[in-house]
Amino acid sequence: MMEAVLWLCWRKSLPCQLRAVTQSRRCLSSYAGPALRASAARSIGTSPLLVSRLFQPSNLREGPELGLESRAGEMTCRSQRLMLQAGLIHPSNPGCYYYLPVAVRAMEKLVRLIDQEMQGIGGQKLDMPSLCAAELWRRSERWDLMGTELFRLKDRHGAEYCLGPTHEEAVTALLASQATLSYRQLPLLLYQVTRKFRDEPKPKFGLLRGREFYMKDMYSFDTSEEAAHLTYQAVCQAYSRLFTRLGLHCVQVQADTGNIGGKLSHEFQLPAEIGEDRLLVCGNCAFSANVETIEPGQTDCPQCHKGTLAESKGIEVGHTFYLGTKYSRIFNATYNNAQNKPVVAEMGCFGLGVTRILAAAIEVLSPEDAIRWPGLLAPYQVCVLTPKRGSKIEELAGVAEELCHSLGESVPRLKGEVVLDDRIQQTIGKRLKDARLLGYPYVIVVGQSAAEEQPRFEVCCQQSGETVFLSREGLIDLLSQVETV
Repeated sequence: MMEAVLWLCWRKSLPCQLRAVTQSRRCLSSYAGPALRASAARSIGTSPLLVSRLFQPSNLREGPELGLESRAGEMTCRSQRLMLQAGLIHPSNPGCYYYLPVAVRAMEKLVRLIDQEMQGIGGQKLDMPSLCAAELWRRSERWDLMGTELFRLKDRHGAEYCLGPTHEEAVTALLASQATLSYRQLPLLLYQVTRKFRDEPKPKFGLLRGREFYMKDMYSFDTSEEAAHLTYQAVCQAYSRLFTRLGLHCVQVQADTGNIGGKLSHEFQLPAEIGEDRLLVCGNCAFSANVETIEPGQTDCPQCHKGTLAESKGIEVGHTFYLGTKYSRIFNATYNNAQNKPVVAEMGCFGLGVTRILAAAIEVLSPEDAIRWPGLLAPYQVCVLTPKRGSKIEELAGVAEELCHSLGESVPRLKGEVVLDDRIQQTIGKRLKDARLLGYPYVIVVGQSAAEEQPRFEVCCQQSGETVFLSREGLIDLLSQVETV
């Protein structure tokens, strides 16, 4: 009885509650003002992305004190300084960084490029656990071989694990669990893009040598040694295409197999003065090698026997291995051949340092005071600068915002690629300096020439260093040539 009375009381009060909610909403609307309405507009995507809203701690640091690790003996390089100064990364633990939104955006573009190339040769993307059982690593004998490089831990039950620096054991165990794999399904190329962990004794150079990093690692399974070599060549060619698309001159060099093992190995090296690898390159033919693979003191080329080997330095951004049956035999990773008999698969593994490529590209392409991105990796392609508050052309702020909209409409591939620098309390000069540091390929200044009878916009092309004045039509023609991914 009591429940029925309470229900009737609530029922009678419902109209009053609804009226109160409606009145509250009307009051909120009347007091909201332009700030809240602008926020609502942003939430439905009608306003351009504003620089003032980008999360960049310290908002573009200036001067020599850039918030580097500030630890004694910390070695820095150009890419590390620029990425910290521009607010792309922020130091956490030694060798570990926060990847901030602008850096993540560039990294996601790089991953999309990698996906295109890997899937173009038949790669299938998966995701394997970072927590790897010690038992797998003991079977391959790498638990002890890796030494202190492995991050090791135990769970509450005493079971031992490591944080995976690479996944040969895990992927081979996965394949071995598939008892019905047929020769018709090979070659099988499985890859992932994940965080990796390595207990570096002396992390340095920012993202170039850290303890936690992103890597693309691919593993191939083939029916024969000949087929495995064809896969190996296909992956190397895909790597070369990737670096060509990025505008990076990488050298494929003969390399040591190291603790991964196998019968054949190559590194993809980006020549750079701060590189930690020593390379020997022949001036007469295409031969090149890591110095570790050449007899000490050897200066003549072992391939053409004519040229002299010249030494240089490089940053390793990729590594390929033909593994043979090193892992597949241990884990019994087999396929059924045409006679329905089990045969041990031939393997390869292929790595790309995702975060290292990002930092290495900045290292080799940038001057000391500004980031220069590979065009396809620029976090945003265009930055539009509004007039300063209080200037004679302050009323052109609306023109700048409308330009952002029209660029996205006229050049569809630029949707999401245009930002509006709305920090109107700062001078155009200060904002141009910031835009140069961040490396937007195109910076458009809505200035005095935009108020003329035939409006023109000042366009700074960061890659070439040129500045031109273009009509709206000329601007659209120029930006229509921009490639995005």
